[in-house]
Amino acid sequence: MKYREFGSTGLQVSEIAFGGASISGEGGGYGFGDICEQEAIDLLKCSYEQGINIYDTAPVYGYRLSEQRIGKAFKGLTDNIIIVTKGGVTWKDNKRIYLDNEPAVIEKMLHQSLQDLDREYIDLYLVHYPDPKVDIRRVMEILSKNKREGKIKFIGLCNTNLENYKKACEVESIEVLQSEFNLFASYPKENLFELVKRDNLGFMSWGSLDKGILTGRVNRERKKYDSSDFRSWAPWWKGESFEFKLNVLDTIKKHFAATGHSLLDFALGYLLNYKEVSTAICGFRNKDQLSTIIQALDHVPNQNLIQEYTDIPKLYS
Repeated sequence: MKYREFGSTGLQVSEIAFGGASISGEGGGYGFGDICEQEAIDLLKCSYEQGINIYDTAPVYGYRLSEQRIGKAFKGLTDNIIIVTKGGVTWKDNKRIYLDNEPAVIEKMLHQSLQDLDREYIDLYLVHYPDPKVDIRRVMEILSKNKREGKIKFIGLCNTNLENYKKACEVESIEVLQSEFNLFASYPKENLFELVKRDNLGFMSWGSLDKGILTGRVNRERKKYDSSDFRSWAPWWKGESFEFKLNVLDTIKKHFAATGHSLLDFALGYLLNYKEVSTAICGFRNKDQLSTIIQALDHVPNQNLIQEYTDIPKLYS
């Protein structure tokens, strides 16, 4: 496993981060299908042994189940392990998810996360989504207070924009940004990477493998998902432009066939080709998937080959 600088935090993070949404589907909320608790804990420990040292989660992943399982897997372990969680996406008693960045809600979620993760502090705490109803500076005030109290080491923004970032920095330093980034999601490249370089920020990509599309596991033949997999019910997933993406991937696979590289090799290489990317969040459902992705890190195409096919999606737009 290779490691990269995490902006100005002084931390070194593995090129791959463990995506906690993959180990909590049966709990509800945002998840990718059933996995029993012991399997999840064994998978987390195995990933740590394989060199992964950064774990991304959120309360809405399994309605606290993801955080609880990470807490059980790494109870008492603080050596070279970085826990990232988020606040601001919550739910009502009927499990309906909604956005609420009110400072009181954020602080309540933070304290619950500390309990569920069984830790004295959170290494990196992110505002999950910007809330148009709440000034980000009010959120930063409560996070800054908790940072001074030692409950948070570093603060970051997820799914943000330049305006929110500037406002947040009026109150407290932002050390890390997290945003969707893959071959089909270029917002960070166009809007955030200059900022990441200028201010020496850490950057985490989510959706790194486009929820399975860039591994080849989501294809034209796969139509059904478990009821505990958000892909079985989320309207925005059902609205994905699958045929467009699959046509692009058909082209990439055809061109890469003679090189000995897989689609997964290319997808990971595409992300890690950008020095701005500190770590790419990937989800794992079992040890085979974990091993496959870690092995692919040693088989990514060279920079010239990646660059040759980076603009293929534009051929279909």
